[in-house]
Amino acid sequence: MRDWLSQRVASSPDHAALIRAEDGEAWTYTDLDRLVSETAGRLVAHGIEAGDRLGVLTPPYVGTVGLVHATMRIGGTFVPLGQDLTERELAERVERADLDAVVCAEPTEDAALGAVEECGGGGELPVPVFSVDDPAAEAVTAVHGVDPEPVDPPEWADSEYLCILFTSGTTGDPKPVPLTAGNVYSSAVASAFRLGVDQGDRWLVSLSLHHMGGLAPVYRSVLYGTTLVLREGFDPGGTADDIDTYDVTGISLVPTMLRRMLDRRGTLSDTLRVVLLGGAPASDELLERCRDYSIPVYPTYGMTETASQIATATPRQTRDRLGTVGRPLFATDVTLVDGDGSRVDAGESGEIVVDGPTVTPGYIGGVRTESADARDGAGGSDGVGGSAGGEPDAEALDRSAFGPHGLHTGDVGRFDDEGFLYVLNRLDDRIITGGENVEPGEVVDVLREFPPIDDAAVVGLDDDVWGERVSALLAVGDLMRGDTTTGGGETGDEGANDGDAGDDEAGDDGADDAEADGAEADGAEAGDAEAGDAEADDAAVDEPEGDAPLLVDEERLVSFARDRLAGFKIPKTVAYVDELPRTVSGTVDREAVRRILRTRGHDPRSDADLETAGFEPAEPAEPAEPTDSDEPTESADSTESAEPSGSTESTATPAASDDPDERGESDRGDENGDRNRDAVDDGGDGGGDSDGGDGGGDSDGSVTERDESDEAGAVDGTTDPRDDAGDSDEADTGHDDEADDDAVNDRDEK
Repeated sequence: MRDWLSQRVASSPDHAALIRAEDGEAWTYTDLDRLVSETAGRLVAHGIEAGDRLGVLTPPYVGTVGLVHATMRIGGTFVPLGQDLTERELAERVERADLDAVVCAEPTEDAALGAVEECGGGGELPVPVFSVDDPAAEAVTAVHGVDPEPVDPPEWADSEYLCILFTSGTTGDPKPVPLTAGNVYSSAVASAFRLGVDQGDRWLVSLSLHHMGGLAPVYRSVLYGTTLVLREGFDPGGTADDIDTYDVTGISLVPTMLRRMLDRRGTLSDTLRVVLLGGAPASDELLERCRDYSIPVYPTYGMTETASQIATATPRQTRDRLGTVGRPLFATDVTLVDGDGSRVDAGESGEIVVDGPTVTPGYIGGVRTESADARDGAGGSDGVGGSAGGEPDAEALDRSAFGPHGLHTGDVGRFDDEGFLYVLNRLDDRIITGGENVEPGEVVDVLREFPPIDDAAVVGLDDDVWGERVSALLAVGDLMRGDTTTGGGETGDEGANDGDAGDDEAGDDGADDAEADGAEADGAEAGDAEAGDAEADDAAVDEPEGDAPLLVDEERLVSFARDRLAGFKIPKTVAYVDELPRTVSGTVDREAVRRILRTRGHDPRSDADLETAGFEPAEPAEPAEPTDSDEPTESADSTESAEPSGSTESTATPAASDDPDERGESDRGDENGDRNRDAVDDGGDGGGDSDGGDGGGDSDGSVTERDESDEAGAVDGTTDPRDDAGDSDEADTGHDDEADDDAVNDRDEK
């Protein structure tokens, strides 16, 4: 098939495609198609062609949405890059994904150019850098600096790479994850079956577009023929208000975002029928709060490698089985295995292994595995190159994570007797903070480079705001034994304080944005992977009776780390020992590390807003004097009897479907930037306004023309969600068994 937008505009030319939340400007599908055609033509004029990989480092502008579809129209592969990354981290991604060009905007030009220059070793740029704005540097070329050329859209095969996203591997190295057109399409279909889709749906995207939680709705809204509402950043009050202003029916959030929205507004608009909640485990308290206020929450579990959701629980299932992420989505096979790769029985825990049409064919940059495990490999085909999306078979794919049952996720879970999945923890020690994955080893490597730190252990500690906070135990040897001559900075009484009070405030505000980037977290809290090494030397834990005066110049340490790590990876709690506690086998005793940090840890002393984890606060966490706009938009009573429904303009009742949306994470965009970014060219082809919303879930749909087809269960969902269709994904109403009941009944029962 050709690019999805060209088919959507033929069937729904006048339907609202996109709304910019900041000012309400809208684009119909005809308007969006015109913008995409011009953008694609300009990219072709600059030499971009079918099979090229286009790295995109731009805020969540309307123009970024245009680039997503323009890349597909050309036959290229879209590779979103995170704005919160350092130049070094960006350079790694440029090289690992083997990009052919990078597109930036005015706020990201320096980072994009610096990253590409680093790839070239300071010489000629290895790949061109383009800007959707007027470039400041001579080495950067304006996208709108050439006239568009005609574009002949190629045909897409299911096996061709539609996009490449990054996730962190167990070693801490970013892994490029290719997702084929078939992966993304299948994920959208499964999502529609679980969550339901109505043509009047409006999906609000406040998450970063470099994670599936933000990117999936961009694709799915076009497949579903629904409307996307786009925010250029997240703040709790504004996002909650946008739901009400634009009659939003669906949104993807991580738990921290939802909690802050409820803290700020009390409840959410009763236009909502789906709140996909992922990126990190939701607390029982938050889920109960949503139940009490009739907020239709769908806890979900997914990952980048599966193009989003793996399993999703409906509101009723969430109420009846607290902690579950529901049953697997349509056509998704989930197997739990023990250490030997054998299936485990219901009630027993095991590693989650996933197979099905949504699973990536592998990781880019590895050597094809020839082990028996990989030769059996289920979980996605090795794609065959075609006219678009590159030639997957021409490059090596790392399939070492695949086995006879599919892709090994590294997460531990269990099934109950009725097939509901519960995600317990990680097999490794990955930390999930504010929806973002942090690999402890990567942080340890950076900390070890800073004198006088001899060694470090990095773990996640439970945190009410972040889910987990990155915490580091620093071994400083002689400094703990009294030699402070190598402290690298301040020593003495002035540093004895255990942290700055100001850090706590920063954490509240920064949380508003930090969580948005994680959509694609693996959905399980990092666990104590080395609990088996239980025999810790407790003497090593208790020996230091309290930290000495400030042993390390922590302001310099934080600055040092910021130059090498994304902000959310920097430790927010530290403590000092002369040597790290170890087990009898010589490995670091992570439980002992946690005990020390819990009892003696403090916030690093720094002028930096460490608690914001690299994100600027959107607004004060708790205004001293609430204003009218800070009051809840509606009381609990006002929403308790309301039925979750689609847009108020829609006459059709949404049908429940089957898949959770991704974990979202929000990259803060430059909300004050020139609006010519919206149209990737100076001419601003945008034209009219569209009402954009995504249908159902964090995902937006691989159901292309479902509104015109009865196939796969009336994805456009014209049935009343209150009508029970049973548990079958194939129900002719196009919705999952309890999906619609859950959302509606929860509100009705109030």
